[in-house]
Amino acid sequence: MKLSRRNLLKVSAISAAFGGLSTLTACADKRQAPVLTIDKYGKLIPDPKGILDLPKGFAYKILSQAGEEMSDGLLVPADPDGMAAFAGKDGTTILLRNHEINAKDLLKEDKTVSKSISPFGKNDKLIDKIDKSKVYDFHSTGRAMAGGVTGLVIDPGPLHVKHQWLALVGTYDNCAGGPTPWNSWITCEETRKRAGEDCSKDHGWAFEVLPDPDLGLQEAVPLKGLGRFKHEAAAVDPATGIVYLTQDDWGHDSLFYRFVPEVPGEMTNAGRFQALKIKDQPARDTRNWPRSKGKKIKPNQWLEVEWIDVEDSHNPNNDLEDRGVANGAAVFTRGEGIWFGDKELYFACTDGGAVKAGQIWRYVPSKLEGTEFEGNEPGRLQLFFESPDAMVMEYCDNLTITPWGDLIICEDEYSDGNGDNYLRGITPQGKIYTLARSALKQKNEFCGACFGPDGKTLYFNLQQDGLTLAVRGPWQEL
Repeated sequence: MKLSRRNLLKVSAISAAFGGLSTLTACADKRQAPVLTIDKYGKLIPDPKGILDLPKGFAYKILSQAGEEMSDGLLVPADPDGMAAFAGKDGTTILLRNHEINAKDLLKEDKTVSKSISPFGKNDKLIDKIDKSKVYDFHSTGRAMAGGVTGLVIDPGPLHVKHQWLALVGTYDNCAGGPTPWNSWITCEETRKRAGEDCSKDHGWAFEVLPDPDLGLQEAVPLKGLGRFKHEAAAVDPATGIVYLTQDDWGHDSLFYRFVPEVPGEMTNAGRFQALKIKDQPARDTRNWPRSKGKKIKPNQWLEVEWIDVEDSHNPNNDLEDRGVANGAAVFTRGEGIWFGDKELYFACTDGGAVKAGQIWRYVPSKLEGTEFEGNEPGRLQLFFESPDAMVMEYCDNLTITPWGDLIICEDEYSDGNGDNYLRGITPQGKIYTLARSALKQKNEFCGACFGPDGKTLYFNLQQDGLTLAVRGPWQEL
């Protein structure tokens, strides 16, 4: 499939201005934020509805909530996560939205009287509304696996939802993913479940979904070229079609991967699956934890990289990262969101850093990326930001790049489930600011942040309450 820069989503533009971001230093009193934080848009104003605190001049609208009936007669599934926005017909905006639902969630639904988790309702009472042959997999109890993707068609003027539908289903823990330059969505399973473990097929794949409501429910075809592991997110270089992938694996080393396709846009098999290695530093520990081996990586330090082949990327023994590290791959921790900007990308490691509050990495591909000559001018990796304190940023998860060059970071404070969660921003000058706070009782995890094609509407999800929201306000002039 031919790549074209004009087809790139506007939300993926303009990030080169981030060069030389300053790293904050922790303050002595942890009750105060470091001085390099700023109130770019002013203080947050408490929401009288108890949903979302925003600065003055900003407003939100709830677009969708778990349990609502969709246009196809099914229900909005629970646990919305990663998301991207696309230009639709007649000036509409289309959102493709993941749902991070697994087998335990289905069992929980079976034992509770609360609203349905699955798009098919309790006990799959609505499943006859679809072609069941398009369900990727079924639970051992006979219920359809409920992870997948839903779509929303939005009139961006009044932010009215015109249509909602189920686009993909039968998958497991669809966490994040990423948009492609050819206008599709890669949705990723954050699992490595094997057939026979309460399911009939292997899981841990990525799948491609088109933002087309006329297609209805799409067949789930694993993109086996992208490997099988605990996927988190994906980003595609529009210049080469190379797909970069993060791994979110609790309790295991996480690697940073890429897939170099033989044909750009073709991800089902043919190509090279590789892991990043720091040049001349085999198995380099990048986490900067107190117990991490070797010297700590300094803020803004550039590291030249190599890419090593990882065989058997379909991971039959669930040991992909172990084999990668044994061959010299760099060790990261809990890779999360990733977004491609202008000839560079950024990705988050949610509990990286000396205080385990999160790291953001920047990768600049070689001008010869993916070719046999890239070693002559290697790609470069930079520790772009490491949070020195939870008050600055805590547990960075999904991220996106604004049309004017800021990073927007979704926080996921998971240590006790009761901490505040924020949307944070980082300006090109390295200033950290707070854009929003979840005021919900559970202090919901933010996820799926992305800007619409108009460049003025920020969309995101609050996961535990199953909300999809849109925010507008006095953004920086474009």
